Amino acid sequence: MADVRLIALTRTGFEPECAQELEHELAARGGSGYAQTRRDCGFVVLHVHDAPQRKLRVGELIFVRQLLPVRVSFDALDTKDRVGPILAEAKASGVMLSDVWVETADSPDGEQLRGFARSFESAMATALKREKRFDARSTHRLHLFAHSGTHIDVSIATHAETAPWKGGIPRLRFPSEAPSRSTLKLEEAFLVLLDNEERERWLQAGMTAIDLGACPGGWTYQFTRRSIRTIAVDNGAMAESLMATGIVDHLRADGFRYQPNKAVEWMVCDMVEQPIKVAERMATWLREGWCRRTIFNLKLPMKKRWPEVQRCFAAMRADVPFELDLRAKQLYHDREEITVFATRA
Repeated sequence: MADVRLIALTRTGFEPECAQELEHELAARGGSGYAQTRRDCGFVVLHVHDAPQRKLRVGELIFVRQLLPVRVSFDALDTKDRVGPILAEAKASGVMLSDVWVETADSPDGEQLRGFARSFESAMATALKREKRFDARSTHRLHLFAHSGTHIDVSIATHAETAPWKGGIPRLRFPSEAPSRSTLKLEEAFLVLLDNEERERWLQAGMTAIDLGACPGGWTYQFTRRSIRTIAVDNGAMAESLMATGIVDHLRADGFRYQPNKAVEWMVCDMVEQPIKVAERMATWLREGWCRRTIFNLKLPMKKRWPEVQRCFAAMRADVPFELDLRAKQLYHDREEITVFATRA
Protein backbone atom coordinates (compact mmCIF):
# COMPACT_ATOMS: atom_id res chain seq x y z
CA MET A 1 0.00 0.00 0.00
CA ALA A 2 1.30 3.46 -0.94
CA ASP A 3 1.89 5.97 1.81
CA VAL A 4 -0.91 8.40 2.62
CA ARG A 5 0.19 11.94 3.36
CA LEU A 6 -1.54 14.35 5.72
CA ILE A 7 -0.79 18.06 6.03
CA ALA A 8 -1.15 19.31 9.61
CA LEU A 9 -1.14 23.08 10.15
CA THR A 10 0.24 24.25 13.48
CA ARG A 11 1.60 27.30 15.30
CA THR A 12 4.97 28.42 13.99
CA GLY A 13 7.67 27.15 16.33
CA PHE A 14 5.56 24.23 17.58
CA GLU A 15 6.28 21.89 14.67
CA PRO A 16 8.22 19.41 16.88
CA GLU A 17 5.33 19.12 19.36
CA CYS A 18 2.85 18.71 16.51
CA ALA A 19 5.01 15.95 14.97
CA GLN A 20 5.37 14.16 18.32
CA GLU A 21 1.63 14.26 18.92
CA LEU A 22 0.80 13.00 15.43
CA GLU A 23 3.19 10.06 15.66
CA HIS A 24 1.92 9.22 19.15
CA GLU A 25 -1.76 9.37 18.18
CA LEU A 26 -1.19 7.44 14.95
CA ALA A 27 0.46 4.61 16.89
CA ALA A 28 -2.23 4.70 19.60
CA ARG A 29 -4.84 4.07 16.89
CA GLY A 30 -2.98 1.08 15.50
CA GLY A 31 -1.34 2.83 12.55
CA SER A 32 2.28 3.44 11.65
CA GLY A 33 4.23 6.18 9.94
CA TYR A 34 6.40 9.18 10.60
CA ALA A 35 6.16 12.96 10.68
CA GLN A 36 8.37 15.28 8.66
CA THR A 37 8.81 19.01 9.16
CA ARG A 38 11.23 21.89 9.37
CA ARG A 39 11.47 24.58 12.01
CA ASP A 40 9.17 27.59 11.74
CA CYS A 41 7.36 26.45 8.59
CA GLY A 42 3.95 26.25 10.34
CA PHE A 43 3.03 22.74 9.17
CA VAL A 44 3.93 19.06 9.50
CA VAL A 45 3.67 16.32 6.87
CA LEU A 46 2.55 12.98 8.32
CA HIS A 47 3.45 9.96 6.18
CA VAL A 48 1.12 7.06 7.03
CA HIS A 49 2.39 3.57 6.16
CA ASP A 50 -0.38 1.55 7.81
CA ALA A 51 -3.81 3.12 8.19
CA PRO A 52 -5.00 3.52 11.80
CA GLN A 53 -8.08 1.66 12.99
CA ARG A 54 -9.61 5.00 13.94
CA LYS A 55 -9.07 8.16 11.91
CA LEU A 56 -7.04 11.06 13.18
CA ARG A 57 -9.42 14.00 13.60
CA VAL A 58 -8.39 17.60 13.97
CA GLY A 59 -10.82 18.17 16.85
CA GLU A 60 -9.07 15.50 18.93
CA LEU A 61 -5.55 16.88 18.44
CA ILE A 62 -3.92 19.59 20.54
CA PHE A 63 -1.19 21.09 18.38
CA VAL A 64 -2.95 20.58 15.03
CA ARG A 65 -5.15 23.43 13.74
CA GLN A 66 -6.09 21.89 10.40
CA LEU A 67 -5.59 18.35 9.07
CA LEU A 68 -5.81 17.67 5.33
CA PRO A 69 -5.42 14.30 3.56
CA VAL A 70 -3.36 14.94 0.41
CA ARG A 71 -5.01 13.53 -2.72
CA VAL A 72 -2.34 14.75 -5.13
CA SER A 73 0.52 17.23 -4.99
CA PHE A 74 1.40 19.55 -7.85
CA ASP A 75 5.03 20.56 -7.36
CA ALA A 76 5.55 22.70 -10.46
CA LEU A 77 2.32 24.18 -11.78
CA ASP A 78 2.52 26.25 -14.95
CA THR A 79 1.88 29.86 -13.94
CA LYS A 80 -0.05 30.30 -17.20
CA ASP A 81 -2.60 27.65 -16.12
CA ARG A 82 -2.65 26.71 -12.46
CA VAL A 83 -6.40 26.15 -12.45
CA GLY A 84 -6.57 23.52 -15.20
CA PRO A 85 -4.72 20.58 -13.56
CA ILE A 86 -6.49 21.07 -10.23
CA LEU A 87 -9.88 21.39 -11.90
CA ALA A 88 -9.22 18.15 -13.80
CA GLU A 89 -8.37 16.39 -10.51
CA ALA A 90 -11.55 17.69 -8.87
CA LYS A 91 -13.65 16.47 -11.79
CA ALA A 92 -11.92 13.08 -11.82
CA SER A 93 -12.81 12.57 -8.14
CA GLY A 94 -16.50 12.51 -9.02
CA VAL A 95 -17.25 14.32 -5.76
CA MET A 96 -19.56 17.31 -5.66
CA LEU A 97 -18.15 20.13 -3.54
CA SER A 98 -19.67 22.67 -1.19
CA ASP A 99 -16.91 25.21 -1.87
CA VAL A 100 -13.14 25.65 -2.19
CA TRP A 101 -10.59 26.97 0.30
CA VAL A 102 -7.00 27.93 -0.47
CA GLU A 103 -5.07 27.67 2.79
CA THR A 104 -1.55 28.69 3.78
CA ALA A 105 0.66 28.18 6.81
CA ASP A 106 0.49 30.71 9.64
CA SER A 107 4.17 31.59 9.09
CA PRO A 108 6.23 34.35 7.45
CA ASP A 109 6.31 32.34 4.20
CA GLY A 110 2.58 31.73 4.44
CA GLU A 111 1.92 35.41 5.04
CA GLN A 112 3.61 36.20 1.73
CA LEU A 113 1.09 33.93 0.00
CA ARG A 114 -2.10 35.46 1.47
CA GLY A 115 -2.80 37.68 -1.54
CA PHE A 116 -2.18 34.82 -3.96
CA ALA A 117 -4.43 32.54 -1.92
CA ARG A 118 -7.35 34.96 -2.11
CA SER A 119 -7.07 35.53 -5.87
CA PHE A 120 -6.46 31.86 -6.68
CA GLU A 121 -9.42 30.79 -4.53
CA SER A 122 -11.63 33.15 -6.52
CA ALA A 123 -10.30 31.78 -9.82
CA MET A 124 -10.83 28.16 -8.70
CA ALA A 125 -14.36 28.90 -7.47
CA THR A 126 -15.24 30.47 -10.82
CA ALA A 127 -13.91 27.44 -12.72
CA LEU A 128 -15.66 24.92 -10.47
CA LYS A 129 -18.93 26.82 -10.74
CA ARG A 130 -18.60 26.91 -14.53
CA GLU A 131 -18.09 23.12 -14.56
CA LYS A 132 -21.08 22.66 -12.22
CA ARG A 133 -18.98 21.00 -9.50
CA PHE A 134 -20.64 22.92 -6.63
CA ASP A 135 -23.61 21.68 -4.61
CA ALA A 136 -24.60 23.58 -1.48
CA ARG A 137 -25.81 20.31 0.09
CA SER A 138 -22.41 18.62 -0.29
CA THR A 139 -20.50 17.65 2.84
CA HIS A 140 -17.17 17.77 0.97
CA ARG A 141 -14.87 20.72 0.40
CA LEU A 142 -11.90 21.19 -1.91
CA HIS A 143 -8.88 22.27 0.17
CA LEU A 144 -5.79 23.58 -1.58
CA PHE A 145 -2.71 24.02 0.59
CA ALA A 146 -0.27 26.43 -1.04
CA HIS A 147 3.42 25.87 -0.31
CA SER A 148 4.12 28.44 -3.02
CA GLY A 149 2.42 29.85 -6.10
CA THR A 150 3.37 26.74 -8.08
CA HIS A 151 3.48 24.04 -5.36
CA ILE A 152 -0.03 23.13 -4.19
CA ASP A 153 -1.38 20.09 -2.35
CA VAL A 154 -4.93 19.07 -3.27
CA SER A 155 -7.30 17.62 -0.66
CA ILE A 156 -10.97 16.68 -0.81
CA ALA A 157 -12.30 16.19 2.70
CA THR A 158 -15.58 16.19 4.59
CA HIS A 159 -16.55 19.11 6.80
CA ALA A 160 -16.69 16.74 9.78
CA GLU A 161 -13.04 15.69 9.55
CA THR A 162 -11.56 19.17 9.03
CA ALA A 163 -11.59 22.42 10.97
CA PRO A 164 -14.57 24.71 10.26
CA TRP A 165 -12.26 27.72 9.65
CA LYS A 166 -9.57 28.29 7.04
CA GLY A 167 -6.26 27.20 8.48
CA GLY A 168 -8.14 26.16 11.61
CA ILE A 169 -8.16 29.78 12.80
CA PRO A 170 -11.45 31.45 13.80
CA ARG A 171 -11.03 35.14 13.02
CA LEU A 172 -12.47 36.99 16.00
CA ARG A 173 -12.98 40.71 16.44
CA PHE A 174 -11.86 42.26 19.71
CA PRO A 175 -14.90 43.75 21.47
CA SER A 176 -14.10 47.36 22.38
CA GLU A 177 -15.90 47.08 25.72
CA ALA A 178 -13.73 44.15 26.90
CA PRO A 179 -11.01 45.11 29.42
CA SER A 180 -8.20 43.05 27.83
CA ARG A 181 -7.37 41.09 24.68
CA SER A 182 -7.25 37.88 26.73
CA THR A 183 -11.02 37.80 26.31
CA LEU A 184 -10.47 36.47 22.78
CA LYS A 185 -8.78 33.39 24.23
CA LEU A 186 -11.88 32.30 26.15
CA GLU A 187 -14.18 33.21 23.26
CA GLU A 188 -12.09 31.03 20.96
CA ALA A 189 -12.07 28.24 23.56
CA PHE A 190 -15.88 28.23 23.63
CA LEU A 191 -15.91 27.97 19.82
CA VAL A 192 -13.19 25.33 19.45
CA LEU A 193 -13.61 23.11 22.51
CA LEU A 194 -17.43 23.04 22.70
CA ASP A 195 -19.94 22.13 20.01
CA ASN A 196 -23.06 24.15 19.17
CA GLU A 197 -25.33 22.12 21.45
CA GLU A 198 -22.92 22.35 24.39
CA ARG A 199 -22.58 26.11 24.02
CA GLU A 200 -26.35 26.49 24.01
CA ARG A 201 -26.81 24.18 26.99
CA TRP A 202 -23.86 25.22 29.14
CA LEU A 203 -23.71 28.99 28.58
CA GLN A 204 -27.18 30.10 29.61
CA ALA A 205 -28.17 33.35 31.27
CA GLY A 206 -28.51 32.98 35.03
CA MET A 207 -25.80 30.35 35.42
CA THR A 208 -22.87 30.87 37.80
CA ALA A 209 -19.11 31.00 37.19
CA ILE A 210 -15.85 31.64 39.01
CA ASP A 211 -12.86 33.27 37.33
CA LEU A 212 -9.59 32.55 39.13
CA GLY A 213 -6.92 35.19 38.60
CA ALA A 214 -9.57 37.31 36.91
CA CYS A 215 -8.18 40.86 36.80
CA PRO A 216 -8.73 43.01 34.87
CA GLY A 217 -11.58 40.80 33.66
CA GLY A 218 -10.98 39.64 30.09
CA TRP A 219 -12.38 36.18 30.79
CA THR A 220 -15.08 37.46 33.15
CA TYR A 221 -16.34 39.62 30.27
CA GLN A 222 -17.22 36.49 28.26
CA PHE A 223 -19.58 35.46 31.08
CA THR A 224 -21.13 38.86 31.68
CA ARG A 225 -21.99 39.27 27.99
CA ARG A 226 -23.96 36.05 28.36
CA SER A 227 -25.61 37.25 31.63
CA ILE A 228 -23.81 34.62 33.71
CA ARG A 229 -23.18 35.72 37.30
CA THR A 230 -19.45 35.57 38.05
CA ILE A 231 -17.22 35.64 41.12
CA ALA A 232 -13.92 37.24 40.06
CA VAL A 233 -11.11 36.05 42.36
CA ASP A 234 -7.96 38.19 42.25
CA ASN A 235 -6.02 40.56 44.48
CA GLY A 236 -5.81 43.07 41.63
CA ALA A 237 -8.38 45.56 40.34
CA MET A 238 -11.31 44.65 38.13
CA ALA A 239 -12.53 46.81 35.26
CA GLU A 240 -15.21 49.23 36.47
CA SER A 241 -17.36 48.43 33.44
CA LEU A 242 -17.68 44.82 34.57
CA MET A 243 -18.50 45.75 38.16
CA ALA A 244 -21.21 48.08 36.83
CA THR A 245 -23.06 45.12 35.29
CA GLY A 246 -24.30 44.11 38.75
CA ILE A 247 -23.57 40.41 38.12
CA VAL A 248 -19.87 40.38 39.09
CA ASP A 249 -18.65 39.92 42.66
CA HIS A 250 -14.98 40.76 43.13
CA LEU A 251 -13.26 38.73 45.84
CA ARG A 252 -9.74 39.81 46.74
CA ALA A 253 -8.05 36.48 47.40
CA ASP A 254 -5.39 34.10 46.09
CA GLY A 255 -7.07 32.34 43.21
CA PHE A 256 -4.87 29.29 43.59
CA ARG A 257 -6.01 28.68 47.19
CA TYR A 258 -9.60 29.87 46.96
CA GLN A 259 -12.41 27.40 47.72
CA PRO A 260 -16.05 28.25 46.90
CA ASN A 261 -18.92 28.00 49.39
CA LYS A 262 -21.12 26.24 46.85
CA ALA A 263 -20.79 24.57 43.47
CA VAL A 264 -20.89 26.57 40.24
CA GLU A 265 -21.44 25.59 36.63
CA TRP A 266 -18.12 27.02 35.44
CA MET A 267 -14.64 27.70 36.77
CA VAL A 268 -12.06 29.29 34.48
CA CYS A 269 -8.41 29.97 35.18
CA ASP A 270 -5.67 31.80 33.28
CA MET A 271 -3.10 32.08 36.05
CA VAL A 272 0.65 31.79 35.53
CA GLU A 273 1.90 28.74 37.42
CA GLN A 274 3.72 25.48 36.70
CA PRO A 275 1.47 23.39 34.45
CA ILE A 276 1.46 20.34 36.72
CA LYS A 277 0.35 22.48 39.69
CA VAL A 278 -2.46 24.01 37.63
CA ALA A 279 -3.56 20.58 36.40
CA GLU A 280 -3.64 19.18 39.93
CA ARG A 281 -5.60 22.17 41.21
CA MET A 282 -8.15 21.87 38.41
CA ALA A 283 -8.54 18.17 39.21
CA THR A 284 -9.24 19.10 42.85
CA TRP A 285 -12.05 21.43 41.77
CA LEU A 286 -13.65 18.67 39.73
CA ARG A 287 -13.09 15.94 42.32
CA GLU A 288 -14.57 18.01 45.13
CA GLY A 289 -17.54 19.02 42.99
CA TRP A 290 -16.81 22.74 43.32
CA CYS A 291 -17.51 23.18 39.60
CA ARG A 292 -19.21 21.13 36.91
CA ARG A 293 -16.79 22.09 34.16
CA THR A 294 -13.65 24.14 33.71
CA ILE A 295 -11.54 25.84 31.07
CA PHE A 296 -7.95 26.66 31.97
CA ASN A 297 -4.53 27.29 30.46
CA LEU A 298 -1.36 25.27 30.90
CA LYS A 299 1.71 27.48 30.40
CA LEU A 300 4.17 25.08 28.78
CA PRO A 301 7.93 24.90 29.40
CA MET A 302 10.38 25.73 26.62
CA LYS A 303 11.40 22.09 26.27
CA LYS A 304 9.58 18.74 26.44
CA ARG A 305 6.19 20.36 25.93
CA TRP A 306 4.40 17.27 24.61
CA PRO A 307 5.62 15.04 27.49
CA GLU A 308 4.54 17.75 29.94
CA VAL A 309 1.04 17.79 28.48
CA GLN A 310 0.82 14.01 28.84
CA ARG A 311 2.09 14.24 32.42
CA CYS A 312 -0.53 16.85 33.33
CA PHE A 313 -3.39 14.89 31.81
CA ALA A 314 -2.26 11.66 33.47
CA ALA A 315 -2.10 13.43 36.84
CA MET A 316 -5.61 14.81 36.41
CA ARG A 317 -7.07 11.43 35.50
CA ALA A 318 -5.31 9.77 38.44
CA ASP A 319 -6.61 12.42 40.83
CA VAL A 320 -10.35 11.93 40.25
CA PRO A 321 -12.44 8.80 40.96
CA PHE A 322 -14.40 9.12 37.71
CA GLU A 323 -13.73 9.34 33.99
CA LEU A 324 -12.75 12.77 32.70
CA ASP A 325 -13.74 14.34 29.43
CA LEU A 326 -10.54 16.24 28.56
CA ARG A 327 -10.27 18.37 25.42
CA ALA A 328 -7.37 20.65 24.60
CA LYS A 329 -6.09 22.86 21.82
CA GLN A 330 -3.30 25.31 21.27
CA LEU A 331 -5.56 28.14 20.20
CA TYR A 332 -4.70 30.91 17.78
CA HIS A 333 -4.88 33.36 20.70
CA ASP A 334 -2.63 31.19 22.88
CA ARG A 335 1.11 31.61 22.92
CA GLU A 336 3.42 29.27 24.86
CA GLU A 337 0.42 27.45 26.29
CA ILE A 338 -2.56 25.25 25.56
CA THR A 339 -6.18 25.74 26.60
CA VAL A 340 -8.01 22.82 28.22
CA PHE A 341 -11.67 22.00 28.81
CA ALA A 342 -12.47 19.39 31.48
CA THR A 343 -15.63 17.93 32.91
CA ARG A 344 -16.91 14.66 34.28
CA ALA A 345 -17.54 12.31 31.35
